[in-house]
Amino acid sequence: MYREFDFERVQDALLHEVNWWWMGFSLIFGVTAQVFRGLRWKQTLEPMGEYPKTMNCIHAVFISYTTSLVVPRSGEVVRCGVLSRYDGTSFPKAVGTVVTERVIDTVLLVVMALVVFLLQIDNFIRFFDETGTSFTGWLQTFTTTGYIVTAACLIVTVLFLWYFIRKATIFAKLKKIINDVKDGIFSLTKVRNKGLFTFYTFAIWGSYFLHFYITFFCFPFTASLGIMTALLAFVVGGFAVIVPTPNGMGSWHFAVKTVLLLAGVQVAADAETFVLIVHAIQTGLLPIMGMYSAICLMKQKPFESFNPNKQNKPNKPFGPFGGNRSDRPFPFNINQPK
Repeated sequence: MYREFDFERVQDALLHEVNWWWMGFSLIFGVTAQVFRGLRWKQTLEPMGEYPKTMNCIHAVFISYTTSLVVPRSGEVVRCGVLSRYDGTSFPKAVGTVVTERVIDTVLLVVMALVVFLLQIDNFIRFFDETGTSFTGWLQTFTTTGYIVTAACLIVTVLFLWYFIRKATIFAKLKKIINDVKDGIFSLTKVRNKGLFTFYTFAIWGSYFLHFYITFFCFPFTASLGIMTALLAFVVGGFAVIVPTPNGMGSWHFAVKTVLLLAGVQVAADAETFVLIVHAIQTGLLPIMGMYSAICLMKQKPFESFNPNKQNKPNKPFGPFGGNRSDRPFPFNINQPK
């Protein structure tokens, strides 16, 4: 995408064009999005008897996004491991809640895309024409043999998974893990305050959008494009990051640049400069917050180091990590008498 691109254009934009007050303001919402995600995650864990510290949930989310920059999609597993280490949270249950979160986020993104599609149908059609993206055209490249082979592969995969799960559940430990994951997936049905859960969900995506939209005011050639253009670019970019590259690198640049050119940015170099600077700065925020969270967690003791018989030091709260849940005070043991 950046072949034959003049990178001195980026240097000039950083020194003379970027409004750093707007850029700094946009980064605030990059932080709040992950904070709300941590709060929502804690809420989905509580119905299953898991009560991790709120800040540990937030730290785990920040670390997960930093890890995904190194190995795409690995962060979802890492954040479950963080809570397991520092709060003794069940790893399979945590994985199940993450699956539920991703399903909800995907559904919300699809609904958002449908609304934007109806409002910006002409621009969507132009986007598909300009990029050569056509689902029907892709299907036409399939031959009869291709359809048969694809269907056969899907059937074999489903049968294999069904057989494996049926045989594997003979082992009690593995069966328990599978049940814990299943409980985590269905944890949403047991959330006590569904209104608060809904608020967190919309707050996450509202923060994501503002995190992106505010950057339009950082450049003179995007400041006048309007909120609908930003929403279109946001949705298209949201699907682009599905590609397993670090933070959607490459695919996000291409998708957003194309939308900006269709929306009225006259010079392709301007659009390429915008996506390069915005993506680099917003991506750079992730390791900073991840390192901060890692340092905060390093000051804590792992769950296994908890000793319920040890005399607590005065003026320090009883730690929520370590030991058996039966030895831990409310709210970690909800059946314990007051």
